[in-house]
Amino acid sequence: MSQKLNHLDYYRLPWNYADNGISWLEPTTKCNLKCKGCYRDTASLGHKSLDEVRNDLETFKRLRKSDCMSIAGGDPLVYPHIVELVAMVKEMGWKPIINTNGIALTPELLGRLKDAGAFGFTFHIDTSQRRPGINAATEADLNETRLKYARMLADAGGLSCSFNATISENTLDQVPSMVKWAAVHADIVHTMVFILFRSPELTGNFTFYANGQKIDIDTYEETEWGGSRALMAPDVVEKIREADPVYEPCAYLNGTANPDSLKWLLANRIVQEGDSLGYVTPRFIEAVQVFKHLFTGTYLAYGSPGSMARGRLSAFAGAVLDGGMRKILARFLKKPARLLKPAYLQSIMIIQPVNFEPDGRQDMCDSCPDITVHNGKLLWSCRLEEVKKYGAFVQTVPAERN
Repeated sequence: MSQKLNHLDYYRLPWNYADNGISWLEPTTKCNLKCKGCYRDTASLGHKSLDEVRNDLETFKRLRKSDCMSIAGGDPLVYPHIVELVAMVKEMGWKPIINTNGIALTPELLGRLKDAGAFGFTFHIDTSQRRPGINAATEADLNETRLKYARMLADAGGLSCSFNATISENTLDQVPSMVKWAAVHADIVHTMVFILFRSPELTGNFTFYANGQKIDIDTYEETEWGGSRALMAPDVVEKIREADPVYEPCAYLNGTANPDSLKWLLANRIVQEGDSLGYVTPRFIEAVQVFKHLFTGTYLAYGSPGSMARGRLSAFAGAVLDGGMRKILARFLKKPARLLKPAYLQSIMIIQPVNFEPDGRQDMCDSCPDITVHNGKLLWSCRLEEVKKYGAFVQTVPAERN
């Protein structure tokens, strides 16, 4: 049974609807890969023009501050103007983060994107995909693929490297292998993100409505890969601790229906030679967010490779704040040889998408970082297809009421 986590033990990230660490830009719906359970309609609309994308960015400028701009889709690397778009995002004041499956990435394109101002990449790689030339039965089988991209970014120099993986009931037991792999490569892998799989058939016994009319929802594809139950953040926490017993989160975003929902659960560990020396504390991450906002006007998302290589410095600086950080420093001082070896910060994030309350309320991510623009308005990117198809978000009512 998964362990109960108390949200009040952690720092509630100060991000909000108008002032956030991240915003989410979708220049295209086209993709060169099909993921099981994908909720994006890759056959519709296609590519936006650069003028349309600029209008979306202007909407963000008018309505929302953020540190980073996630460029997504579809897959943004199939967007014909991706280099120009990255330059545009950079010129308008954001750190461009490219969210991609990586298939279209070549060293030549990577060099052009870096020259245009790309800050980093988030690669979505998991067993829900049928990647060309790769036969992977488990997530561990994909670690060499992940390493290929991490090394490509490291060779280019100065680029943040993150990996997303959607986790279902059927792949939950494979989380420890990814956690261990990431620790071994903490010098070039800066973030691991576990996104919990969702689909309508996992929500419960509900009837769906849009604009007051009952509907048969078919916006989301069902798949056996997704398992038979919706995972929650504590399910993944339990598995992470199998690989890293000292794992401890430091910050979170709650739900719109429940303040104790752990919708985005952040942990940052200090890793040396593949071993976790400890996890930064809530007070440490609070100080980072407060000082970043104080001096730059935005909250931090995605650290640079240089900042993520400052594990020792973080331990020394954090020791001033509280006992938890002093324990990490003590591990360095207990073996002085550790002070001569590099140590790295590495983030582990769990994202728990919408879950439905028994009364039909939908518990969304409060202060969602993945807010996008549609027709000049801000909305949750994960619910975009509902708005496109029905003109509104789908509502849920317990079936027994009907």
